[in-house]
Amino acid sequence: MSNETDQAVDQEAMADEWAEAMQEQDGAAGEGGDDFKQVEARRLNETPNAGAGDVKLDVILDIPVTIAMEIGRTNLSIRHLLQLNQGSVVELDRLAGEPMDVLVNGTLVAHGEVVVVNEKFGIRLTDVISPADRIKNLR
Repeated sequence: MSNETDQAVDQEAMADEWAEAMQEQDGAAGEGGDDFKQVEARRLNETPNAGAGDVKLDVILDIPVTIAMEIGRTNLSIRHLLQLNQGSVVELDRLAGEPMDVLVNGTLVAHGEVVVVNEKFGIRLTDVISPADRIKNLR
């Protein structure tokens, strides 16, 4: 119950901060000309409720992401694509037994192997890419 109370207090504090910012913005717009009032942006690590090492992830926990498991890739011309039919074999750039790539919103985050549980496919993660390596791959 205290967690819900803490969330309600945090939401009220955030609403008050937004109200203050909107009032400051309205006041600055009303002054006109070059005498407008600048509002200083607060950095994320300077939030009043965040203590040392206290990270609040509740805000992003419900954001949906797309997860894709990639077994391999290939390039085909449209001519060859149109010639595919039932029973055609498409050669991929992976060898049998190589780990699959796990992509989250198109970014490689892990490698894994295919498993079958209760007649459904799944993936067992065998290697998770470190955040530093993920950032290097973005470039």
